Amino acid sequence: MKVVINACHGGFGLSDKALDRLGLDLLGLDSIIRICRHDPALVTVVEELGKEVNDECSKLKIVQIPDNTEYDIYDETGFETIHEKHRIWD
Repeated sequence: MKVVINACHGGFGLSDKALDRLGLDLLGLDSIIRICRHDPALVTVVEELGKEVNDECSKLKIVQIPDNTEYDIYDETGFETIHEKHRIWD
């Protein structure tokens, strides 16, 4: 499964071009409120646009993780990493 994360300090963000492509062309929406990081449309836009997908504070990249893995995205001042979810029993 492909997951999109931000690979620099600053924060996850999409350029206007990426938002237009994602919302209008692929999803048929007028605006993007919230999208899952492994959404195939988001992954496609990142692959298609390359560096043009980024806003002024982001450097998005795709990370491949095993299919059907439950994950969390951890954010440290904008730089993101993916961690597998684990069960906690009380």
